[in-house]
Amino acid sequence: MTGQSPSFAQELKELTLEATAERHLGSSSGLAFAKLTQMILCRLTPDKADFVFTNDVAVIPAQGATEPVDAVPRGYQASTSATNSRIQANDVSYAGSFEPAMMDFNSPSDLFNNSSAMNSLSDSISVYLLLFGDVFLSDIMEPASSLADLSWPPPAMGDDGVGDEEHVALLVDFYFAHSNTLYPIVVREKFMATLSRMQSDPARAAAGALTPLDLFRVWMVLAIGSTAFSSVSLADESEPMLYYNKALQYVEDALAMNEMAALEVLTLQVSYSFFNQLGPNTWFLVGMAARVALGCGLHTASAYDKLPTDVAEQRRRIFFCIYMMDRVASIALGRPFALHDDDIDVEPFSSCEDTSLSISTESTSLGSSITLQPSLLSVPLHILALRRIASRIARQVYSPSASRAAAEAAAAEKAAMNSSVTSSSNKASRESILTSLHQELVEWRRTMPFPLPDLDSRVPHLSSTWYDFNYYTHLASLYRPSPLFPVMDAQRVQVLANAAAMALRHAFSLHQQQRLAYNWLNFLSIFTVALSLIYATTAQPNNLAAVLRQARAIDDLDLAVELFEKFGIKFAAARKIRGMVAEIVARYRDVRGTG
Repeated sequence: MTGQSPSFAQELKELTLEATAERHLGSSSGLAFAKLTQMILCRLTPDKADFVFTNDVAVIPAQGATEPVDAVPRGYQASTSATNSRIQANDVSYAGSFEPAMMDFNSPSDLFNNSSAMNSLSDSISVYLLLFGDVFLSDIMEPASSLADLSWPPPAMGDDGVGDEEHVALLVDFYFAHSNTLYPIVVREKFMATLSRMQSDPARAAAGALTPLDLFRVWMVLAIGSTAFSSVSLADESEPMLYYNKALQYVEDALAMNEMAALEVLTLQVSYSFFNQLGPNTWFLVGMAARVALGCGLHTASAYDKLPTDVAEQRRRIFFCIYMMDRVASIALGRPFALHDDDIDVEPFSSCEDTSLSISTESTSLGSSITLQPSLLSVPLHILALRRIASRIARQVYSPSASRAAAEAAAAEKAAMNSSVTSSSNKASRESILTSLHQELVEWRRTMPFPLPDLDSRVPHLSSTWYDFNYYTHLASLYRPSPLFPVMDAQRVQVLANAAAMALRHAFSLHQQQRLAYNWLNFLSIFTVALSLIYATTAQPNNLAAVLRQARAIDDLDLAVELFEKFGIKFAAARKIRGMVAEIVARYRDVRGTG
């Protein structure tokens, strides 16, 4: 964007849409909040004019290299270049603009109610509406001849001394420790039986002894396991792309088998796309999976009545994986959900292990065995609970109905002022929404699984720090300016500042533990909480120099700068954002020293 100062809104839009190649960002995406944060930075300029970032923040080079990781699977060579990045983000200009002004805590803002504030959000990043984003499928697919030569076991991709089958075992173990505890799509016992058949007679397996779904599943598990590992280790993505391309050879036949096979094919691709930028389009595939699931009636309890216990449980897992994926993708993009909570009357899957599902519930209770170690399924069940809270935050705080409630409250307050009548019932109702959702988050954090399964020291969500990080990121999303509360008071600003600061500290702790996944979802989360801390610090009604001397905002934003430097190894946008945040930190230091 030569000749144009970068802005937080531009960077958030390009980051978010680059992951999905779609046109529209709604309110929960944080785009309006990014514009608001940019607007209040005028407080950092001597004449209260627009805060202009220097152009050189866009060309800060990637620094450093990845730390060595023990037992790294074959093919993971640390890389400081974004070898798998998408095409360069388009130059995006904004039709809408906001006049800079000091934050007035007593005046309602129409930022979230004014259509002109959002009329630039439907600009297209890409002129193509592609299932595979801004990259044509032919651009990322290996040549057919190359994929035809990819047989079992996968070829050696490095000189780490690990045998082919050993390498496969490492990837499979990491998949089930990491991705399958986020989205329990695959039944491990059945998968291992398929893998054993493939290992014992690969030629016969490829010749038709295994179904297209079996073959697709095996290669996707390797693809997801390897790309999930690369998201933690910041390694090259060539190996997972090879496995993913191989899986695509079986995708059409697998989709044609039946509805449940189609759902597994779609959800495995979505799981892959959360960690690999060059994977399939998350938004489209989640929507397709949701439609198929609704068509099968998986959202209704009656659809499970006559099914065997193990079949019913597997279908519940698939359905609620789609639900969680829908929440993650839709909230990140600020779009309506494909699955609506009011339409779902089926209970979540149980925490019972697969080996216990064949036990008759008439003779033995599924939960009767006493163990100090919780089931692996307790992890995705607890994450499901968080997604349901996030769903309520999106619906009650960021939806159009929340915006209408805020507008009605502002009109009522204005009428009350004109008539000298005090009316606070509407505001109290909105306050109760925040209080209730805040309490739900507190309860979610208090009831996390304990002790967490000890499967792999590199899996983020098998560390209590991950739950702290997610608690604070969701708390920050609850208290930042929103359609429900477009006008902030000092108390909410302070809560937001504390939540954002704690989120950055826990993200940095995950980074130090080598447990932080450097994927676009975490990049977006850390960018948003960094914006939240910048906003909450700059918008404090007290003297800014005094605020900066008393708070740890500068130190916490320094952590964000270091995290963005690390993300910059994989994402070019992170290097620009790092420079922008560093420039604000430098200005904060000037204000703190001269105030």
